[in-house]
Amino acid sequence: MARDIDPGRPRIAMAKLVVGRIGRTHGVKGWVKLQSWTSPAENILDFADLLVETENGPRRLRIDHSRWQGSNLLVHFEEYDEPEFARRLTGCEVAVEASELAELEAGEYYWHQLQGLQVINLAGEKFGRVSHLLETGANDVLVVEPEAGSIDDRQRLIPFVWEQVVRRVDLEAGMIEVDWGADFLAET
Repeated sequence: MARDIDPGRPRIAMAKLVVGRIGRTHGVKGWVKLQSWTSPAENILDFADLLVETENGPRRLRIDHSRWQGSNLLVHFEEYDEPEFARRLTGCEVAVEASELAELEAGEYYWHQLQGLQVINLAGEKFGRVSHLLETGANDVLVVEPEAGSIDDRQRLIPFVWEQVVRRVDLEAGMIEVDWGADFLAET
């Protein structure tokens, strides 16, 4: 099972994982809208500190209050009591240390761990690398883009169904082995 911070959004830079973006200010007490890329969205509130790059350099932000207003997550950061100061955060992406992510059970992976892995089928045919994943409701889907050395130039959508399709994930080797034919859903 693949779980993550958001379909297709997360990026890692120096052991940080981008988990959302700060939106516009709300009200006169420094509250802001927070777009969460975690799944579910409220998981962003589980992190003690959020890291942000501002025009004045990197900062750690701590959420001291939060609430939902309709479909919007509103948060207040410690020491940001004035809308003028909070407004400076608008548009900033927020990140967490990758080491803060919850430990997963065997056979579970965060999406960012799967992105960039090489995909090879049981016949040893190289399909390419995982560019991102899609959430379909039934199961997650690996979007595999061809690269130099791939058997062809086709993009493949491969369901992340453990044991039936995905046979092995080797993070150290940077590889996913799948039971998926090279001609599956090929155009004729």
